[in-house]
Amino acid sequence: MKQMTNSHPFPEAFKQRVENDAFLGEQLLTALNDTAPVSVRLHPLKQKAELTFTEKIAWCEHAFYLNERPSFTLDPLFHAGCYYPQEAGSMVLDTVLKQLNLPSQPSVLDLCAAPGGKSTLIAAFLNNNGLLVSNEVIQARARILTENTTKWGYTNTVVTNNDPKDFERLNEFFDVIVVDAPCSGEGMFRKDIKAREEWSEDNVQLCSSRQKRIVMDVWDSLKPGGYLIYSTCTFNSAENEDNVAWYLNELPATYVQLKMPEELVSGRNNIGHYCLPGKTISEGFYIAVLQKEETTPLRQRFTRKPLFKVQKDLLDAENYVKLNEALLLNWNDKLLLVPNQLEEKMLHVQAQMRIQKMGLMLGEIAKKGIIPSEELALNPTRLNRTSTIELTEKEALMYLHGDTFSLQGPQGFQIVSYKNEPLGWIKNIGNRFNNLFPKEWRIRMNIQ
Repeated sequence: MKQMTNSHPFPEAFKQRVENDAFLGEQLLTALNDTAPVSVRLHPLKQKAELTFTEKIAWCEHAFYLNERPSFTLDPLFHAGCYYPQEAGSMVLDTVLKQLNLPSQPSVLDLCAAPGGKSTLIAAFLNNNGLLVSNEVIQARARILTENTTKWGYTNTVVTNNDPKDFERLNEFFDVIVVDAPCSGEGMFRKDIKAREEWSEDNVQLCSSRQKRIVMDVWDSLKPGGYLIYSTCTFNSAENEDNVAWYLNELPATYVQLKMPEELVSGRNNIGHYCLPGKTISEGFYIAVLQKEETTPLRQRFTRKPLFKVQKDLLDAENYVKLNEALLLNWNDKLLLVPNQLEEKMLHVQAQMRIQKMGLMLGEIAKKGIIPSEELALNPTRLNRTSTIELTEKEALMYLHGDTFSLQGPQGFQIVSYKNEPLGWIKNIGNRFNNLFPKEWRIRMNIQ
């Protein structure tokens, strides 16, 4: 692998700590000066990405390493949600989820979810069973999370923009809570020079305290017998093993032993597991699982805000969407599809939280009918398409750029696709078309 330049040395306190830690050692420093590996996770229900894979990632289904980092922005299949570029170590969440004893329709919270890597992984794991609530406290990042979960295209997802403390309103609601806690970012040292510049021992202690607060704030929303999955992208014990030990001492919880791939390293005192650069092809990741002790669960009382149900005959039978086992709701003149089995849970979350996305938005309700949404175009299980207008690669990039051009096809709202994978909507009006790809998602770089 290519070495980084010496103009960006490690913080001296970090370097000394790693050198004096027999658990880590100098091999970590050597690895952190190598080029970061590139990895992606494929969507199980969409077209296979046309990328050059080097090897499969052992701890995650549908995940692969690439031999180099391509320009994802210039690949229409990336915009179609056919794959998600994600750090390989963080994908060990897939192995963890598959070992938990979960109900058939679990409720899962991804608490610190932006930009969406773990949420899209969880969505693929659930495969439209159960409920996924993806939360991000920073509003700008919550918008990115909404975009990425929308492109991934599952109907059982709610995106919220709340502080962890707010989840006390959803008492004993979740079977699994994933806390990928904000950390000092030591695992970012080889791809983000700024992470080296901002690191300090004081920041490590600040992050450790913040992580404790986040877990304590959200603990009551975990069901008795439910699982808390705690992770960071850092290597120090203060944010990892010491924090997990503190949780076990302060909370009614037990540590969950898991069988992990041999490439991972058992943590200090056998608490959690690491993907360590130099031993694992990753940037660095720590993960541990706690289980809440069993008690008599509270009787759930679901609340809801008034939303108007919409008759399904508002939509033509040929109108692009599979409506089986779902109800339609009017939410501020947006037509939402909510799976029947999630009605109570989704609307309870909607009554308590700041919602960015809920279920599947089919479109906006206008005087002349429904203006179909991008969410529907990218949803592989609900989109009812009999045909699409197929675009060349150049045309697909122009469409994603927000351009219009000469195009043959039927008039009205039409799906445009690339390699038979839907990209979004146009309204074809004969001699030209209106480009309905969301303005905030459009490619901004020069595509020529």
